[in-house]
Amino acid sequence: MTLRTALTGVSGILVTPFDAQGDIAPDLQKPIVDRAIAAGVQVLTANGNTGEYYGLTLAEAQAMVGAAAAHVAGRVPLVAGVGRGVRDAQALAETSAQAGAAALMIHQPPDPFVAPRGLVHYLEAIREAADLPLILYLRNDAIGTDAIARLANVDGVAGVKWATPNPMKLRAAMEASPGHITWTGGLAEIWAPALYAVGARGFTSGLINVWPERSVAINAALEAGDYAEARRLIADMQVFEDIRAEEQGGANVPGVKAALQMMGEDCGPARPPAAWPLSPDQLQRLRGFMQAQSLLRT
Repeated sequence: MTLRTALTGVSGILVTPFDAQGDIAPDLQKPIVDRAIAAGVQVLTANGNTGEYYGLTLAEAQAMVGAAAAHVAGRVPLVAGVGRGVRDAQALAETSAQAGAAALMIHQPPDPFVAPRGLVHYLEAIREAADLPLILYLRNDAIGTDAIARLANVDGVAGVKWATPNPMKLRAAMEASPGHITWTGGLAEIWAPALYAVGARGFTSGLINVWPERSVAINAALEAGDYAEARRLIADMQVFEDIRAEEQGGANVPGVKAALQMMGEDCGPARPPAAWPLSPDQLQRLRGFMQAQSLLRT
């Protein structure tokens, strides 16, 4: 499967497991990878936001992309997240290429002083460090359509992970950018129908760590143009995403890790500043969801 084709499917964002001492525990990720691939997830991503990228040191992120590559073992394309300071991004890009990543996902820099034209130089510097296709992770569309189009025109850009709830801005960006770009919904299953409606293909998912079969079924429905079926499938997992969206999104990773604990696959806590542990009310609702979907093991 080519990267372009794979990006029209489900792009699963892998958690980063920690042990009882709070150190990374890469081996705990393998069952998650195996389950996702067996369910038909088309792309897996290391060092994404569900993987707590901003909570990892550079050395930890390098270790995790190597471990994820070993777990995936070439069965599906592995996308590696890189970002933060340009030197760290370059170093992680080099490690990711050496590990066998098929593409790099470029986190949009959270620096408070980001110039749109500076982002172009940022992408070019990463591209120089590792000659791999680039996928832009766009969380702030306030830079404007023209700036987004300039980024999409950087040599090597193959896709955009659109992670803002503005479908019409997505449509405008698509119309202003090169035709070879694959525009993927970056707001998981719930926003996928709205983004599909304006031309996006595929979507990212943290649910795949827990229930990959549902993510794959939603993607299949959208690819078939069956929006009613997609909405029905999404309704059954809405509570999971509702919990993850709480506390200004701070319950996102905790929601996934708490669900894994309930499945008997403890991947440790989410690091601060995430909302860990979940509140009693959140845990009760999460347990109800897991029980209703026959996912509960503990």
